[in-house]
Amino acid sequence: MAITFEEGRPFGTLLTALVTPFHEDGSMDIESAVQLAKRLVDAGNDGLVLNGTTGESPTTHAPEKAELVAAVVEAVGDRAVVVAGAGSNDTEHAVRMAEQAAEAGAHGLLVVTPYYSRPSQRGIVAHTRAIADSTDLPVMLYDIPGRTGVRISAQSYDELAGHDKVVAVKDATGDVGAAAELIANTGLAWYSGDDGLFLPFLSVGAVGLVSVTAHLAAAEFKAVAQAFDSGANALAREHAAGLIPLINAIMGSGAGAVLVKAALAELGHIESSAMRLPQVRADQAETAAVRSALQAHGLL
Repeated sequence: MAITFEEGRPFGTLLTALVTPFHEDGSMDIESAVQLAKRLVDAGNDGLVLNGTTGESPTTHAPEKAELVAAVVEAVGDRAVVVAGAGSNDTEHAVRMAEQAAEAGAHGLLVVTPYYSRPSQRGIVAHTRAIADSTDLPVMLYDIPGRTGVRISAQSYDELAGHDKVVAVKDATGDVGAAAELIANTGLAWYSGDDGLFLPFLSVGAVGLVSVTAHLAAAEFKAVAQAFDSGANALAREHAAGLIPLINAIMGSGAGAVLVKAALAELGHIESSAMRLPQVRADQAETAAVRSALQAHGLL
C-alpha cells in the first residue's frame, strides 16, 4: 500500500463506513458506489470501510463484495485506504471473506466479534487469529456488543495485541473510560465507532473515527481531529457540537444505514435509497425528518 499516515494512525484519521448502493431492482449499483467513494475521499476521508454493517454486509454475497472492493480500490485506492469487512459468526466463512478481500485489493480488514452465538473469550481470540493469519493485511478489530451480544475482554485485547497483523480497534462500546485503559495497555490504534463520541475518545488517546455521518460532513469531522491535535480544544468542542444535530438525525434511532441512504438519495449522491430485506428504506416521515436535518445543516 503506497499510502502512508503519521505514526500511530495506521488507517489515517477519518474513515467512512460506506453504504452499498442498490438499484431499484435490488442489484448492486457499483457506479454509484464508485462516485460516492470519490466524493468522500475528495471531502477529506483518509479511508473507507466496505462491506460492514452500514454496507448491509449480511445481505450482499461474496462475488458482490469482491466486485465492490475491486471497483473502489481502482477508483480511490491510490489516495485512501480501503478496509473490507471480514465479519461472520462462522470462522471459515470469515476467513474466505478475508482472502477474497485481499485478492480484490483491499488494504486492510475489519473483523467484528462473532455475533449471536456469543463465543467464549478464548473462542473470540481463536476466531480473530484465524482471520488475521489468513492474509498479509492489517486488521482492525470491531467491538460492538450492542449488536454482537459479547464484548472483547481486556485479557483478549492483550492477547490479540500481540499478533503482528492486529493494529487497530473500532470501539463501539460507548465506554470511554475503559478505552483509556485499553489504549494505554495494548498500544493499539483506537478508532471511535460512535460519531457522537469522537471527541471524548480523542481525549483519552484515540486516533480517529469510523463514521456513518461522515457521508454528509467529512470535512467537519476532520476539523474536530485537526483542532484537537493542534491543542485548540475549545475549537474542537465547537466543531463537535455543531455536528450533534446531524448525528442525532442520522444515528439517533439506531437505523444509521437506512437514514444515511435516505440522506444521500435526497442529495443526489446515490441513485436510490433501496435496501435489501430485512432492512427497509426510510418511510415518508423519516425521509422528511432527514430532509429537515440536511436543510438545517446547510446541505440542502
